Order: sequence, then C-alpha cells, then structure tokens
Amino acid sequence: MKTFNTAGPAKPDKHYNIPPLSRWDADEIHRSIAEERYFVLHAPRQTGKTSCLLALMAKLNAEEDYTALCANLEPAQAARGDVAAGMRTIVSGISEDARRHLGDQRPWELVDKTLREFGPHGALRGLLSRWSEENDRPIVLLLDEVDSLVGDTLISLLRQIRAGYPDRPHAFPQTVLLCGVRDVRDYRIHDGGNQIITGGSAFNIKSASLRLGNFSHEEVAVLYAQHPEATGQAFETGVIDYVFEQTNGQPWLVNALGYEACFEMEAGRDRTRPIGLTDMFDVRERLIERRDTHLDQLGDKLKEPRVRRVIGRILADTTGERSTIPEDDLQYVEDLGLVRIRPQLTVANPIYREVIPRTLTWTTRVLIPQETAWYIEEDGRLDLPKLLDAFQQFFRENGAA
Repeated sequence: MKTFNTAGPAKPDKHYNIPPLSRWDADEIHRSIAEERYFVLHAPRQTGKTSCLLALMAKLNAEEDYTALCANLEPAQAARGDVAAGMRTIVSGISEDARRHLGDQRPWELVDKTLREFGPHGALRGLLSRWSEENDRPIVLLLDEVDSLVGDTLISLLRQIRAGYPDRPHAFPQTVLLCGVRDVRDYRIHDGGNQIITGGSAFNIKSASLRLGNFSHEEVAVLYAQHPEATGQAFETGVIDYVFEQTNGQPWLVNALGYEACFEMEAGRDRTRPIGLTDMFDVRERLIERRDTHLDQLGDKLKEPRVRRVIGRILADTTGERSTIPEDDLQYVEDLGLVRIRPQLTVANPIYREVIPRTLTWTTRVLIPQETAWYIEEDGRLDLPKLLDAFQQFFRENGAA
C-alpha cells in the first residue's frame, strides 16, 4: 500500500509522488551535461533534491550515453577540518556507490592507490581522473549534501574538482553537479571564529545555480488525487486549497498533512469516510504541537544569529526598515526555505509563521505559572468588575505613555 512520504527519497512503488524530473527543466539539465558544464542544485531540506538526483542518475544510465553516479558526501561531515579523514571518507563513499549503483569495482580498486600516491589533497582528483580514463562513457557525477562538509575538507573538495575541470571529459567527469541546501557562493569556512568566503574562488567554474521549488497548486492536487485512486477515500471540497494555502506547497508539509490525516488519525483510517477541512485543521495543529523532525530542524536553525536577525526583523518590524537586513543573511534564510522574498518579504508559509514564534517563546511559555489567574472566578468566568478596576489603575499609571 502506498503512503505519503515524509522521510528520505521518494520511492514510486511505495509513495504517492510527483515524478521528480518533472520538477525542474529537464532540457536545461541535458543541455548543461552535453555542453560539459558544472552546476549547482540547491533547495531547502526535504523538498525532493535527493529524489531528483537518483531519478536523473537512473535516466542517464538507461539512455546509455553517460555513466551517471549519485554519491552522498554527508558522512564526511564528521571529519570537519581533518582533510585526510574527510577525503578517505569521500573517495571510499564514491567508490562504494559506484559498486552498488553501477556494479563497477574499479573505483574501489583505486582508493588506496590514489590516497597513497596523491595524498588527501589530490586523492579525489586522482580517483576521478583514472576512473574517467578507463571508463568507456563520459562520467556525470552528482554529489549530494556537499554543503554539509566543514572547513578545509570542503575547500579541498572544491579545489580538486576545479583542478580536474580542464581535463574533462576524457580524464575527468564531463559534468559535476553539486547539491545542497545552499548555493555554492554561500559556502562558508569557519576558522577561529572568522568567516571566510570560499565559494567564489574555490569553485568559480560553475555555469549555473538551479533551485528546486515548492509544489505548485496543481502538483498538490495531483499528489493528493493518488490517495483516492488507491483507496477510494475522497477529500472534501476545499481540502486541497487549504493544504496549499497553509504550506505554500512545501513538499514535506504537504506530505505530512496528508499522512497524518489519512494514516495516523484514527478517524482518517476509515476509508469510507472522506477527509474534510475539520480533519485538516486538527492535523495542522497536531503537527505544530508535536514538532516532528522537519519542524524541529527549523527550530534549531532559529538559534543561528543570522537567521534570528532576519526572522526577528520580520516579526517585529513595523517601520519599513527591512531594507537594512544584510543581503547575505537574507539570501541564506531564503535558501533555508524559512522566508520568501516575493511579492514581499514574509515567513514562507502560515505553518512556519505559527511554528517560529512558538519556538522562539517556548521557554517563556513553559515557565508561565499555571495557577488560576486572579481575574478568573471559581466557575471559570471572567471577574469583569475586578478586571476593569485593574485596567483603570493601569491606565492611571501608564496613560501618559
């Protein structure tokens, strides 16, 4: 039985889904590959980036014009600035992915040799060069979670790719796609508290930055229509509009609302009963209160100073001073998917708009005394005379302000 997907890449045989390659300009991708270009794909977390990369790899390999490989670099994050450990993890991971996805053992056979001959600052270039020379088709390398790398490990990766770029396609991959939350121009190295911009100089060979967007209203409708087709359970009029309005098409939120309403909520598991707006109101509140992984990660990002600067200005500004927000901060927060800039700067969607203030004030809220307020009578009604007397006294003391 298929379900809405809320974790990891979409699997068409198990999840309701929008075909990943329909979400970007396939002609532009193929043209960039044919022209031997290196480029960047970035989008907020849990928007479908990895699903798109895996689908592109499968399509290119099926067409048999290229050898395409998707490799996840996130395991090397733990190495941080240790280039030797980071590069061993990266070249080993690429080699293992080549064995698993392509049935190609050659990269594995080259790992120790390239690390020994080229050292950590040249091992990746050496591995990709020799593999490209021996391979009978040009290689398209899709590197996922690149911006999870930290410090000198990230610098080394970018510079080794740039160093091999002139040798493409016979002695280096014809195309390298870097995928992550942020655009490569926003990659930062933190060293001793100083922030050094490395993207422009370390990877100045990129030809384009593609951004994977949210679902459109039509895509939300297509996604949700797959549930009635599979189960016979309908969605009442207005549900699709409400889901799109509350999520602005953010893929994880769209899927999470559907999963909660149709598979988690007890009443929703009755397939003879349609899912209505009331159900969606309740589901929305449950998601916000429960703070699932996606929303919890959003809360964690609010601890970053440049995120707080932007969000704080949006929540508090009533004087039109948003133009003073640093451009880099604003672009970073937009890349994270927390805000949208057009038609005007605002929090990305109504659910985030409610989650963010709750997260920022969570400690304050739990510390508020829970005993009955002084203006509440024993039967739970407001004591209006006492409340009005107190307001009169407050106004006498503060009315001048």
